[in-house]
Formats: sequence, C-alpha cells, structure tokens
Amino acid sequence: MNRARLFTFGAVIAATAVLAVLGYVSLRQWQASAELLFREQARDMAAMAAEKVEMAILKTEEECLSSLQAILMDPAFRPESIEAWSRKNPLFDRLREIPQGFWERGGRRHFLVGDQVVLAAVIPGPSGAPVLAAMGRSEAAVKDLVLAKTLGGLEGPSLLAVLDRADNQVYASRPVDRARRVLTVGFGEALPTWRVALYQPDGISPIGSVRRQAMLFTAAFALLLVVIVLGLGATYRVVRRESEMARLKSDFVANVSHDLKTPLSLIRMFGETLELGRAPDEATRREYYAVITRESERLTRLIDNVLDFSRIEGGRRRYDIAPHPVEPLVHDVLEAFRYPLAQRGFKVDVAMAPDLPEALVDPEAVKQAVANLVDNAIKYSGEGRRIAVAVRSEGDRVAIEVADEGIGIAPGEAERIFEKFYRIGRSETQASRGSGVGLALVKHIAEAHGGRVKVESRPGEGSRFTLYVPVAA
Repeated sequence: MNRARLFTFGAVIAATAVLAVLGYVSLRQWQASAELLFREQARDMAAMAAEKVEMAILKTEEECLSSLQAILMDPAFRPESIEAWSRKNPLFDRLREIPQGFWERGGRRHFLVGDQVVLAAVIPGPSGAPVLAAMGRSEAAVKDLVLAKTLGGLEGPSLLAVLDRADNQVYASRPVDRARRVLTVGFGEALPTWRVALYQPDGISPIGSVRRQAMLFTAAFALLLVVIVLGLGATYRVVRRESEMARLKSDFVANVSHDLKTPLSLIRMFGETLELGRAPDEATRREYYAVITRESERLTRLIDNVLDFSRIEGGRRRYDIAPHPVEPLVHDVLEAFRYPLAQRGFKVDVAMAPDLPEALVDPEAVKQAVANLVDNAIKYSGEGRRIAVAVRSEGDRVAIEVADEGIGIAPGEAERIFEKFYRIGRSETQASRGSGVGLALVKHIAEAHGGRVKVESRPGEGSRFTLYVPVAA
C-alpha cells in the first residue's frame, strides 16, 4: 500500500515537473515569437514610411520638372523665368555640373555630389532641342515640404525619425529624447544616405509589454506550481496521518481486546472454581467473589472508557456537574484497585488535606479520570512499587495528584501523551498494553469541568499527574 502511494505521488510530481518545463518553454517561445512579430511589424511600418517619403519626393520632383519643362518650351522664354521657377520650387537650391556621358545617354537619375542628392534630367527645350537640367536638392525643403507632410501626421505610440549618414537627426515626428530605437530602414535611390528610424517611448514599448506579460505569466505559473506542490505536500501529510490513524485504531482495537480479555479470564477462572466447589472454605469463597466483583468493575471501567471516547468523538458526551466532596470519590477508586495493587505488591500512600471544600464535578467522570491515572501508574511503575495519591486545595481549585516511581516520560513526549491513541514509543512501554485513550479522556474530563491536567516527569524518576477541578462556590 505504501509503495502504491509513493508511486502515485512520484507520478504526480513527475507530471508536475514536466508541466513546469513545458510551461516555461512555451512561455519563452511565445515571448520570442511576440518579439519577432513586433520587429517584423515595426520593420514593415518603417519600410512603408520610407516608401511613402520616397514616393512623395519623386512626385514633387516630377512636378518640378514638369513646370521647368513648361517654362523651357515657352516661346517667350527668358533667363529670368528660371529664377522665378526656383523661387516657386524650393526643393532644388542650386544647379550642378554633370558628366558628359549622362548627356549622351539621356533620361533621368539621381546621383551624389558630396552629401547632396542631385537630380539630373534631359528635357525638351524651347526649340525642341534637348536641355540638360541638373538640380541640387535642398535639405531644408525636403524636411518642410516632404517629411513634415508625410510623417508628421503619424498616430500611435511609435515615433519615426529620419537620420543622415552620420546618424544625425534630420527630422522627427515627435521628440525622441526618452524613446528607444527599435530598428532603421534605408531609403531608395531618392535618398541614398538617409534612413528611417523607428522609436518606442519608455514604458509603452510592445517588447516591454510582451516581456512584462511573460514575467506575469511566469509568476502566475510559478504560483500555480507552488500551489500544486503545497497541495501534494498537504495531501501526503493527510494520507500519512490517515494511515497512522488507521494503524493506531487497529492497535486500539487489539489493545482493548487484550484489556477486556484479562478481566474476563479472571472472572471465568474464579467463577469455574466456585462452580466446581473447589473453594476450601467460606473465607476463600468470599475472596473469589470479591475478585469477580472487582474484575467486573474493571471490565466496566474499560468498556466505559471506550464508550465515553466514542461519545466524545461524536460530540455526545454530557456531564452532570454539581457540588460534591472529592475525598470519597478518590477512596472509591482506590478500593476498586485494592486487589490488583495488593496482587502486584504496591504500597499506596494516601494524603488527604483536612477541610477539603466541595468541588463542582460529575462524580462518575472524576472517578473515571482518577481511575485512569491510577491504572497508568500501575502499568508504568516498572520496578518501583510505590504510588502516592494526594488531594489538596489550591485556591479556587481542588488538586487530585497521582504519582509513581516508574519509568517516567521524556520531555518531548510530555504533551503528546494526552493525544488520542498516542503511546510512548519506548521498548519498556510496549509490554504494557493499553487502549491509548485513557489520558485523552482525563484531559477531556478536566477541561469539561473548567479545569486542567498537568504532568511532571523525568525519564527513570517517575511521573506526577495532577488533575485540577473547580471548587464549588
């Protein structure tokens, strides 16, 4: 059975470990996939912005060239028209000299002169002859006419900026002082030395959000694993405790059966002796009758212990508490134990304080508690054959004390002996069988009367149990 439980718990723990590993790996993969998706989306966004800027520049250049061509083809063309055209089209701030080879090939294209982009195009002149136009682009005009219109209306937390070859900021849709650069994308031939950079403000970065969510999921998953582990631990403790209780109950049944067997055997033996007429005289017969009576009382006491314990467990035990003298109750208990005490050679010292007040007690319950203390003193006296019983008044309490000179109790077990089914785990106690509920009953009876029970003991020096019950007003 234990091996089956261990195998079950091992399987659950292994499944939990596999779940933890799979959960961690899944979280890491989800985080990596989310970050990759964000980077791809950011790159697409930057690429679209770069494409949009480049198309806007090309469109503006096309419009500028068309207007220039219209001026050149005008029959009334004058040089002053070029100056007027330059003022209307600030995108180009100067004319440039270009190689002879481009003139021969014709067409339109961009090329770099230093760090400036120059647009060169062959367009028809006033007489239909080709005219070569070379125009240097103005950086300030590009910023005002193209970048501000194209990127200025961008919505959302992301920021776009245009950087030059040296990573100097040419334009930004919003201030990027507290933002983190995510990636950059280059322009085409229209802006070969510039790049679009995408920034994310601190605190609202999607990557940061993904990482925070991953940490939150990891913490929640770790908490779940902790709960599972704690649940397993609690379940294991409950199962182990239930197994221990089952074992203790089994021992309880065996011990009670043994305790019941002893008085029954004596009653049967003396009863058969009397029935067969083997008692030699009247005095012997009376002695046998007395033994049968005392053993039947002992049997009754054992059965009462079991029944009372059952009532206590079911919450059905009730006590009839009223003022009553304590001294006769103690004498009744000692009289019931007179034969086993004499048979085992015990000497009993009884000390009753004078003028004892009445106590608020249930007489039968107190007699049962004292009887259990005396019975324990007999069982665990070892070689010592001396028991001291004392009754005294202590303030608003009456103290009933039972002391022996037996094997004693270890300090770590002094409190546990009042637990149900608990027995001291030492070799010298195992020979003395018992139900394991006697001291638990004593504690319950004391507390039900508003009192308590105390033990003072050292190994090898005996034990002293004191039962306190309240004095009657």
